[in-house]
Amino acid sequence: MKILVINPGSTSTKIAVYDDEQPILLRNIRHTVEELSQFEHIMDQHTFRRDIVVDELDRLGVTFNFDAIIGRGGLAKPVGGGVYEVNEQMCDDMYHAKRQHVCNLGCIIAYELARNVSGCRAFIADPAVVDEMEDVARISGSPLMPRVPVWHALNQRAIARRYAHENGKQYEDLNLIICHMGGGISIAAHRHGRAIDTNNGLDGEGPFSPERAGSLPAADLIHLCYSGRYTEAELLKRIAGQAGLMAHLGTTDVKEIIGRIEAGDKKAQLLIEAMIYQTAKCIAAEGAVLCGKVDAVLITGGMAHADYITTRLRQRVSFLAPVHIYPGEDEMQALALNALAVLRGRRELKRYE
Repeated sequence: MKILVINPGSTSTKIAVYDDEQPILLRNIRHTVEELSQFEHIMDQHTFRRDIVVDELDRLGVTFNFDAIIGRGGLAKPVGGGVYEVNEQMCDDMYHAKRQHVCNLGCIIAYELARNVSGCRAFIADPAVVDEMEDVARISGSPLMPRVPVWHALNQRAIARRYAHENGKQYEDLNLIICHMGGGISIAAHRHGRAIDTNNGLDGEGPFSPERAGSLPAADLIHLCYSGRYTEAELLKRIAGQAGLMAHLGTTDVKEIIGRIEAGDKKAQLLIEAMIYQTAKCIAAEGAVLCGKVDAVLITGGMAHADYITTRLRQRVSFLAPVHIYPGEDEMQALALNALAVLRGRRELKRYE
């Protein structure tokens, strides 16, 4: 099976071609500020990004003949976990989604390109809005604002299956707490193949991270909104983008920050320790969700490369269960393997409605 993977990011478009499980091409196409500034809205970029994918494959001599094209899932309405076939309804929902993010383009580009190839199908898998939470987990202290999950569903589920395979078990038989530590941090309790509780790692819930604020004092936030000091757009950036370590230290580069700590920067040390502290608290809280019955705690994402962070995090949460570290994230492989599982009939294909 020949599979094309498309993953639009804020400043790049990643593409990969897989022959069954084997990657035969991996490319990260960077976009300049000048290239992207010509588009007023994110969704206006879709033709530009689609054509770049086609041009790059043509330049590399890749025959445009695929069994499936799978794109990164977007931030439209909540869905259950799994692989979905892209349809017109999904594409339309992405255009009108409340959360406008470049990942919304993934399914649209996949759908448009697949229509030009005979027998080719377009998929997405485990978008960030996967919602498998139990009803009790949805309740907040205000009926105006129920809890909604926005999390690293694709990578968390891929890591869960990898851990299960390495230990001769099935993901559906395990209780896991998985913490993805990247630009944002998401933590989920996985019970027998479902993420029954997780945080909104984008809009402001859970620990702060390199670029996101996490949970904030609600009254102080309301006062700030009415202070006249910031516009709505500026305040939203104070929640995601110009928040977290970026707001405190002026950078999201964890390697650089750890270098500052090693050079004696006490402020940088305090901020990293605070992020680890908050992350550990949220991991421990998911232990209560699983009633203490935890098979393993899995730490993944870009920050999992940093021993300074994982060592200290392990010290705080290892009382729950054995802690395993899976540095980085391989969204391209996770997407390809999801598409392949459907094509081989090993995973159910879901319909988006």
